[in-house]
Amino acid sequence: MSSTIAKLTQRGLIRPPSFLPSNVMYETIMGSIAYGVSNEGSDRDIYGFCIPPKEEVFPHLDGEIPGFGEAKQRFTQYQQAHIEDTSAQGGKGVEYDFSIYSIVKYMSLCIECNPNMIDSLFTPQECVLHITQVGSMVREARQLFLHKGCWPKFKGYAYAQLHKMRGKNPFGKRLAIREQFGYDVKFAYHVVRLLGECEQILADGTIDLRRDREHLKAIRRGEVSEEDIFKWASEKEIYLEGLYHESKLPDQPQSEKIRQLLLDCLEHHYGSLEACVVQIDPTVSALRDIRDIIHRVSNVL
Repeated sequence: MSSTIAKLTQRGLIRPPSFLPSNVMYETIMGSIAYGVSNEGSDRDIYGFCIPPKEEVFPHLDGEIPGFGEAKQRFTQYQQAHIEDTSAQGGKGVEYDFSIYSIVKYMSLCIECNPNMIDSLFTPQECVLHITQVGSMVREARQLFLHKGCWPKFKGYAYAQLHKMRGKNPFGKRLAIREQFGYDVKFAYHVVRLLGECEQILADGTIDLRRDREHLKAIRRGEVSEEDIFKWASEKEIYLEGLYHESKLPDQPQSEKIRQLLLDCLEHHYGSLEACVVQIDPTVSALRDIRDIIHRVSNVL
C-alpha cells in the first residue's frame, strides 16, 4: 500500500525530498477527525514518520566528524500545509496538512511526551492511512513512551491554550470565532482535550482520543461558557496533581528500551547496523554509570 505522500507526489501535487515517498513508515490522520469532532469540511492533518537514508541517521558514514568543520543540514521533518486534492471524495476535494518526521526526531518527541506525537500513536485504527512493519513495531510499543513527564508537558500545552483564549486583538478565523461565540471555543476545546488525555495517561496508561468527544463537541458548538472552562480547568489541575503522585507510570522515560526499539526498526529497514552502531557491553555501561555517579557526588562534596 502506497503512502499518501507517495500518491500525491506521483500526481505532482507535492514535491517532498526524493527519498521520502518510498520510505514513509507511518501516516495517520490527526486533528478533529481523530478526536471525533470533525465536520464535513475538516482538513486532513496527517502526521507520521519516515526512515531517511542511512547517512542522514549516522552522519559518520558520510565522513562527518561532529564538531569539526561545517555540519551538513540533516533531514528531521517534512511539513507542508494547504495541499488541495480537488478530485478526492468524489470531487468534493480534500485539503491536506503534512507533518512527517524522521523516525529519530519522532521518537525523541515521543520520549518528551509531546502531545501531538503521543496522540499520533493512539489514533483510532480507521485513522491510520499507511503503516509498514516498522510502523507497526512503533505503534504496538506506544505504551513505552508514556511516563509521568506527561503531566508537566500536557499541562504546559493546555495552559498555553488558556492564555490564547484571553489573547487580545484576534484576527481572521479567530476573530470570527470570537464574534460568533463570545470567546475562542477552539482554544477552549484544546484545553479540555489535553487535560483529559493526560488524565487517561496517568490513570490508565493509555489514551482513547474520542472518550470526551461529546464534551468537546458541546464546547465547539458554544454550549459551554468561558467561565465554565476556566472553572473546569482549575478543578482538573488540582485533581491531576494528586493523580500524578498516585500514578503507577514510571517517573522517567524508558530510554534504553526505546533506544533498542529504534535500533530494531532501523535494522529491519537498513539491514545490519554493525558498521553504524557500537554495541556496548552491559558491564562496561554499568561501570560508566557508576563513574558518572561518583563524579557528580564528588563535585557536590
